[in-house]
Formats: sequence, C-alpha cells, structure tokens
Amino acid sequence: MMKLSDILKGLEYEVIEGNDSVDVGELQFDSRKVSEGDVFVAVAGTHVDGHQFIGNALNERAKVIIAERFDGVQTGSATLVKMKNTASVFGRLAANFYRNPSSNLKVVGVTGTNGKTTIATLLYRVFKKLGYQVGLISTIKYYVGDEELPATHTTPDALQIQAIMAKMVDAGCDYCFMEVSSHAIHQDRVAGVEFDGGVFTNLTHDHLDYHQTFAEYLKAKKKFFDQLPKSAFALTNADEKNGMVMLQNTQAVKKTYGLRSLADFKCKVLEKHFDGMLLDVDGREVWTHFAGLFNAYNLMAVYGSAILLGEEVESILPVISEMRSVAGRFEILRSVDGRYAVVDYAHTPDALKNVLNGITDIRTGNEQVITVIGAGGDRDKTKRPVMAQEAASQSDKVILTSDNPRSEVPEQIIADMETGIEPHQKNKVLSIVSRKEAIRTACMLAQPGDIVLVAGKGHEDYQEINGVKHHFDDKEVIKEIFNLN
Repeated sequence: MMKLSDILKGLEYEVIEGNDSVDVGELQFDSRKVSEGDVFVAVAGTHVDGHQFIGNALNERAKVIIAERFDGVQTGSATLVKMKNTASVFGRLAANFYRNPSSNLKVVGVTGTNGKTTIATLLYRVFKKLGYQVGLISTIKYYVGDEELPATHTTPDALQIQAIMAKMVDAGCDYCFMEVSSHAIHQDRVAGVEFDGGVFTNLTHDHLDYHQTFAEYLKAKKKFFDQLPKSAFALTNADEKNGMVMLQNTQAVKKTYGLRSLADFKCKVLEKHFDGMLLDVDGREVWTHFAGLFNAYNLMAVYGSAILLGEEVESILPVISEMRSVAGRFEILRSVDGRYAVVDYAHTPDALKNVLNGITDIRTGNEQVITVIGAGGDRDKTKRPVMAQEAASQSDKVILTSDNPRSEVPEQIIADMETGIEPHQKNKVLSIVSRKEAIRTACMLAQPGDIVLVAGKGHEDYQEINGVKHHFDDKEVIKEIFNLN
C-alpha cells in the first residue's frame, strides 16, 4: 500500500472529491485489471479513450479515479483527481508508483529505424561480460539479469516499463539498455524514465501508417533527444543525414560515431568476410564476428556508448570481438553442400537495402543472390512496392511471399508489392503465397555458393493470419531444408 499523494508527487492536479492522503492498491489504466482499492487512470489512447470505462472501474470498486473529465460520473466514495493530460503524465505516475526505479539504474535508450535491437542487445551482452548486473528491454526479449521475460512490444507500456525497471533494481542491476520506439516516444511511454544516455542509429521509411509523414516520424525521434538531461550523453550517427538533427536542441553531451565523416568514435572496415569483419576502431584493429557495413555502425554505437559510460578501450574491444550476431539479425546458415542462407528482420526498404549491400560486399564471384521477401498486413502500404523494387534491383531472383498478413488478404499484399517491379525485372520474380513453400523454392533454386536471403521476420517464431498467431520460424524451415540439426 502507498499514499495517493506519493503517486501524484511533483505533478499538477486538482482533487475534485475525497482527498489525496488515502492509501491505495495498484495503479491501472485498463479497467479490466482493476481490483478493490486500486487507482484507475483514464487515458485517451490511439484507439480507445479510457474515460469511457470510468464506470467499469468504479464497479470494480476502484478507490481513486484520475481523469481529465468526469462527465456524469456517479462516484460513491471514490476519490476523484483531475489532471490536464493523463496520457502525457501517466509515465510519471507509474514511475512514482514504482518509486522511480530508473534513478537507481544507468539507463541508455536506443532509437532509430534500424539497428535498435542489435545495439541494445549487444550493450546488454558486453556489460554482462564486463561483470555488471544488467537489464534489457528489446523487441526480442526482456531480461532482468539472467531472467528472461516475454517481450510483447518494442517498447512496453509505461506501467510495464516501470515494473520491469523495479524488478531490475530489486535484482541488483547496474544498467538497463532499452529500445525506444517512435510510438513510445510519441505516446510518452518513456516519460518518467531518467535516461543517462541516448543513441541514434538512422531514420528511414517506416511507421508512416502511424506518423502519417516522414517529418512527424523525425519529430518523434528528435523529441527523445530534446528531453535528455544535461547529465546524459546523446550519441548519434554522423554519417546519417538526420543524425545531427537529433542533437540540435538537446541539453545532453553531444557525441558522434561514423565510418565516413569526422566523428568522436571513428571506424574503418579493413576486411569483409561472411564470418566477420576486421575493423580499425580509433586506430586499433579488432576482428568481429559480424558481417555487413551496417553492423560496423552498430558496433561503433556499442563501443561509443561503453566509452561514454566510463569503460576503458582496452576492456571493451576484446569483449566486442567475442560477440556474436543477435537472433534474426544477419544470421547465417550454411548447408553441407555450401549453400548459404541469411535470416534477417529487415522489414523496411532501407534495412533491406543495407542487408543486400552487406551481401554484395561479401560476394567473391558469381554467386547468385535469391531473396525471399513479404510485407506485413495492416501496416504502411506505401513501402510494399519499394521493398519489392529494392529486392529486385539487388538480387538475381526474388520470391514475393507472405509475412504477417494479419487481417489482410496475402494475395493483395503481394499484388501491391508487384507494382514496384519494373517490366525488365519480371522474369526473375516469382510470387508464392505460402512462406514455407517460398523459402523451400529459394533453397532448391540455390546452387553451392549461392546466398538465399530470407527477410522480414528474423527472430519471430509465428505468422499472424486473420488475427491468429501460428507457429512459424524462418530458421527452422531453412534448417529442415538444409538438413541441419
């Protein structure tokens, strides 16, 4: 139990009925989870307005209602608290409820279109290897030390974030590394988190179904850096055209990483192979188990963050050289007869371009590149033809197939993709609705030395069709075809 006044601490509010000294139970924004004695916060969300469910929360004997308005509410004995914008302050209410756990952690947020999962996960692994207790909030998994929690969103809701961070504090964690999505920034889900650092990767075509315009998407990312405190660092990709935009209005310590531009943390790629790259990092050579130029950027973001968190170069580089790829991010499988398959989460035009560029860089001869690609249903439709065009321009053969069609008809999604194929490219493009059959066909078309890229789902182990998730794992399918254990 805690006092309502502790949850409201530091925020502007008006008590309409009752008083703010009452003892309360849990904090909730979903009326279905309310129990007797709880605080219900009515939040106007993207799809649903929580104010519609104040009556439901009162029926479940909520002790306190926090809302922007109380039109026609019959309260009984509940305390009513009025606030101007519950959505924007809910994160801070959640932080107060969990006693501001981020103040007892060093928290670094990673944002951008591509690379977030790899950077956050590698930071988690590097700092664990350096001997720290570490937490991770990522698209793939949440970790509290060694304990794995299921991940539901790239960035969970504000209440979950604070609950997970409280677990990290209880477990003795020193650091928390987390992906911060544009949705989470725009919806203030990370309000109440005290960040010690922010990392920007890149900004490309994605989530325009939500943000509507690229300018709004950029604005959401920039907001994260604008809100960093003076005590934090803001590390950005100097080679990315929007990289320096992120630093324009931040109070944080401004730092850069890059391969081409002048930067605080500088890298050169000396050798490229399928099993790794030899890098020159600030004048020191280091072998890594990562392929692709985009991974050189990811590794520099990890390296720069570690330095800014106070670690020594001599400690960091040996650990980075031990790291392996993150699940579903340029994961390479090889058949006994020498065919290669690359599994990658690339689901944006730029991510796909980066992966195909990475494959092109590593090719040594006349190997064929066969790309299997789909597009998600109920998401930004404008990128579908662009994805297909990107695949066709850099592949010898392309198979268009299903991704997560969700509520859409897979054939229509594929038809949308086909509009991006130029007339002279059509003879190298197949359309196969079944993703398993598409992967099988690509692997059967491949000869020893050829490279099959299976893009779009990466670590995901399901396909969502008509609102139902069916087990499906690209890697499992490839291993079965390649007769790998």
